[in-house]
Amino acid sequence: MNLFSEIGRYIIFMKYVFKRPERGRVFWSMLTREMNLMGIESLVVVILIALITGAVTTVQTASQLASDSGILPPSLFPMEIVGSVVGSSSILEIAPTITCLVLAGKIGANIASEIGNMRVSEQIDAYEVMGINSVNYLVFPKTIALLLYPFVISIAMFLGIIGGMAACVFGGYATFEDYVTGIQTDFTPFHMAYAFIKTIVFAFLLATIPAFHGYYMKGGALEVGKASTTAFVWTSVAIILLNYILTQMLLS
Repeated sequence: MNLFSEIGRYIIFMKYVFKRPERGRVFWSMLTREMNLMGIESLVVVILIALITGAVTTVQTASQLASDSGILPPSLFPMEIVGSVVGSSSILEIAPTITCLVLAGKIGANIASEIGNMRVSEQIDAYEVMGINSVNYLVFPKTIALLLYPFVISIAMFLGIIGGMAACVFGGYATFEDYVTGIQTDFTPFHMAYAFIKTIVFAFLLATIPAFHGYYMKGGALEVGKASTTAFVWTSVAIILLNYILTQMLLS
């Protein structure tokens, strides 16, 4: 019952996010700040995740295809399969889903702790006294900034494929030509649209769920850490659940 109560309060919370926007100049100032904090400063993490997971996917795929002698009969298992698997995995799951799950710990916890600290220090109460829609002022710029995440995920897709290619070629699993051929052969344009749709949905959750937990936290400074942890857990659960739902709707 408490879960349904929280869901209802979250829906009401979202109504206030889009209800009364602040002046354009104030909004753009907040938006550029949030884009820098959540986008540019997260690029290093995104780059590392994409490169490493792409390389690991290559090694795992090649090892599964390898025979007991360590050499694949080309007629049975052409090595283009490695490029096909890595390319599809990077576009469908590694870039949009795995990256957002990791960023839920970095960005989500940061949002929850930032707004939670403002609640503890009574800054949110001060906004309300001045007649400012505190939910819109604090959450709306973060939401719009994270909805631009498909650009970041595009970088993750590219670097995942590059990381897989490096591991494939330098590890001696396949030639560069075989790897590229595998990517080109099984590439489906709709998979890009599917990945971007997932990214937009996940980014929305990544901005609003931690903000919700930070905004409605109760207690003192010690509760801020608890709110950050709770926000990370529920954001991850929501991302995984909607990942299945969207996949079932768009790819089945």
